[in-house]
Amino acid sequence: MADPDSSPAAPAAPAQPAGPAPMTGMLLGVTSIALALGTFMQVLDSTIANVSIPTIAGNLGVSSNQGTWVITSFAVANGVSVPLTGWLMGRYGVVKTFIVSVLLFTLASFLCGISWNLPSLIGFRVLQGLVSGPMIPGSQALLIMIFPPNKRGTALAIWSMTTLVAPICGPILGGYISDNLAWPWIFLINVPVGLICAFLCWRGMASRETPTRKAPIDTTGFMLLLVWVGALQVMLDTGKDVDWFNSTAIVVEAVVAVVGFAAWVIWELNDKHPIVDLSLFKSRNFALGTVALCLGYAVFFGSNLLQPLWLQTRMGYIATWAGLVAAPSGVVAVVLTPFAARLMQRVDARWTASLSMVAFALSFFMRSEFTPDVDFKALVWPMLVQGVAMSTFFISMVTISLNGVPPQQLPSASGLSNFSRITAGSFAASLTTTVWDRSESLHQTRLAETMGATDPAWLQAVERLQAVGLSHAQAVGAVTNQVVNQAYLLATVDFFRASAWLTVLLIPCIWLTNKAMSGGGAPPPAD
Repeated sequence: MADPDSSPAAPAAPAQPAGPAPMTGMLLGVTSIALALGTFMQVLDSTIANVSIPTIAGNLGVSSNQGTWVITSFAVANGVSVPLTGWLMGRYGVVKTFIVSVLLFTLASFLCGISWNLPSLIGFRVLQGLVSGPMIPGSQALLIMIFPPNKRGTALAIWSMTTLVAPICGPILGGYISDNLAWPWIFLINVPVGLICAFLCWRGMASRETPTRKAPIDTTGFMLLLVWVGALQVMLDTGKDVDWFNSTAIVVEAVVAVVGFAAWVIWELNDKHPIVDLSLFKSRNFALGTVALCLGYAVFFGSNLLQPLWLQTRMGYIATWAGLVAAPSGVVAVVLTPFAARLMQRVDARWTASLSMVAFALSFFMRSEFTPDVDFKALVWPMLVQGVAMSTFFISMVTISLNGVPPQQLPSASGLSNFSRITAGSFAASLTTTVWDRSESLHQTRLAETMGATDPAWLQAVERLQAVGLSHAQAVGAVTNQVVNQAYLLATVDFFRASAWLTVLLIPCIWLTNKAMSGGGAPPPAD
C-alpha cells in the first residue's frame, strides 16, 4: 500500500490505457482553448440571463416572477443531465459526447434567441439545460486526457480559469447587452463560439475517441434522478417567493425530493449498471474533496450573488458597474492561475487549497467592514484578494478529489463532482437571498426599537429635510429609506462575516484527505 505522503518522484502515476500519446505544441494549445471555450460558454449562460430577467419579462409582456422561470428551467434541466455524463461518455465516447453536446447547446441557444413568447423561451431553455450537461465535466476530462500526466495541473488551471471567471463575466456582459442591445443577443452570442469550439475540438480529437461499452441504461435510476432533482430545483428556485415551508407546494416538493433521493441512492448502490457511480464516494479523497469543493463553492457563489444584488438595489449601481466591481477578481485569477499550476506540480494540493480558503476568508472579512459610504475603490480591494483565492481553489480541490481515480472513471467522477457543485450552488442561491432578507428584517426591527417618533435624532433628521423643501411625509419616507438601507448593510456584513468563518472551518476538512500532487504521483491508499 502506498504511503499517502510519498513524493511524486516515487511510484509513477497509473499507466494510461493504450491510446494516442498526449498532445504537444500548437495542436495542444488550440485544442485547450477550444475546450475552455466550451466550458466558458456553458457557465456564462447559467449566469448571463440573471440580470436580464426584468428586460426579458418586459419585452415578452410578463411579470418578473414569471420571467424567473427562464433561469429555473435551465437549472432543473442542467441538474438532471450533469450526472448522466459518465454513462453517456462510457456509451458513446468522451469526444463524441462532448462535441454533440456543444453543437446541440449552440442550436438551443439560437432557438432561445429567436423565441417569440415566454413558453417558447422556457421550452428552449429546458432543451439548452438538458444538452449542456456533459460540457463542463467533458471539457475537464478531455483536458486531463490530452495533457501529459505531469502537466495535469496546467490542464486543471485552464479549466479552473474558465469555470471561475465566467460567472463574473456573466452579469457584466448580461448587463451591457440589456442596457445597450436587445436581450436575444445574450443567447445568440453563443452561436459563433459554439461552432468554432465544436470544429476545433473535432479537428484535434476525432482520432482520440475513448473506448465505448454497451452498458444498459438504468431507466429506473434515471427516472428517480429526474424526480428528486426536478423537485429539489423547483423548490429552491421558487421557495423564497412563496415563503418557503408556509407553502403547501414547497412542502410537497421537499418531501418528493427527500424520498426520491433516498430511493435513488438505494437503487444506485444495488443496481449492476447504475447511471451514476456512487461507489466513487468510497474514496476518502473524492468524498471529502467533493464536500469541501461544494461548501467552498457555495460560499463563493452566494457572495458573488449577494454583492451585486446589494449594490444594485441599495447602493444605486447599475448592472454594468456592479459587474465591474467584481471584474478585478477575474483578472487576478487569470494572471495567477498559470503560476499556481506550476507551483502545484511541486507542492501538495492540500497546502494550496488551504491558501485559497485563507484568501477567501480574508476577502470576506474585508467586506464585512463595509460602511454606508463605501466607495468603488474600497469595494474592489476585497475582490483582488478573492482573485488570489480563485487562482488556486478549483485546481486544488479537483486535484484532491480526483487523486487516485482510475482514468476510465474520470468522466463519471467529473460528472458527479460537478453535479454536486452545481446543486450546492443552487442551495446557495436560494439560501443567500432568504437569509439576507430575514436578517435585514431583524436589523430593521432593532433599529426601529431605538428610534421612536419622539427620538431627538429622528426629529432632527426630519426637520432638516423639511427645511430643504420636503413635506413631512416625504421627509419621513426619506429617513425610513435610510433606515432600511442601513438594515440591509448590516445584513450584508453579517453574511460576509459568517462566510469568512465558514471558509476557515473548511480547512481541517481538507487536511483529512491524503496527499495529492497535480503532476501525478502515487494514488492514495485504499480507504
